[in-house]
Amino acid sequence: MAYRLIWLPEVLRGAGLKVAEVPGWTDRGHGEMGEPVGVICHHTGTAGALDKNMPTLRVLVEGRSDLSGPLAQLGLGRDGTFYVVAAGLCYHAGAGNWAQIASGNSRFIGIEAENGGTRNDAWPDEQMDAYRRGVAAIFRHIGAPSGMCCGHREFALPQGRKDDPLFDMQAFRSGVEAILRGRADIRPIIPARDQANRPTLRRGSRGAPVETVQSKLGVGPDGLFGAITEAAVRAFQRQRNAVPDGIVGPKTWTLLDAA
Repeated sequence: MAYRLIWLPEVLRGAGLKVAEVPGWTDRGHGEMGEPVGVICHHTGTAGALDKNMPTLRVLVEGRSDLSGPLAQLGLGRDGTFYVVAAGLCYHAGAGNWAQIASGNSRFIGIEAENGGTRNDAWPDEQMDAYRRGVAAIFRHIGAPSGMCCGHREFALPQGRKDDPLFDMQAFRSGVEAILRGRADIRPIIPARDQANRPTLRRGSRGAPVETVQSKLGVGPDGLFGAITEAAVRAFQRQRNAVPDGIVGPKTWTLLDAA
């Protein structure tokens, strides 16, 4: 069965955000959840993976030895990509309370953002921008105010049980509120084409432009933008100090031309 939150990808894409749907997400969950009233923000606490975008994805889907997956509806990579993990109830909240609501798993959408959970693991601007915009897009859809966003450390009881995320949640809520009111400066949406009229390419794209990219990157040119091509694009972008989002937009086309 398809669960309640099947609207997540459409809402996030409608806000100009990068979205990757994890296979099987529409039917994934610990049963159905109630009508969502808010979002709980988390960090993954993944150590030693600063060069990867979403190394915790498999854990979010399958769970851990002490807790079965899915562990959150959404994962957020370092490049600002939202990974849609599940449309049903997820085990991300545990015991707690926010705004007099204690049923965290059944009433709050969980977002696990990739971060080591230490003070020296900086949050990339593109990731934080997507975090705020994603929460704001969800709240527009469900009709929730910015105050219904909380950090896991704010929700969890007893106090001190959780410390994530480490950034200032009050400032984060203010940023979400600014977006909801149309007063925020947000990162521009990637144009659909560059000045040479070449299309923006991402996973799922097909055709001759994909073959061109694959040839430039030394990937077998089959014209299908799949996982191998995406990984090659990310590696190329990292080498050129660009945002490693795996998307070939105008900036990456220019870098490919110069390579």
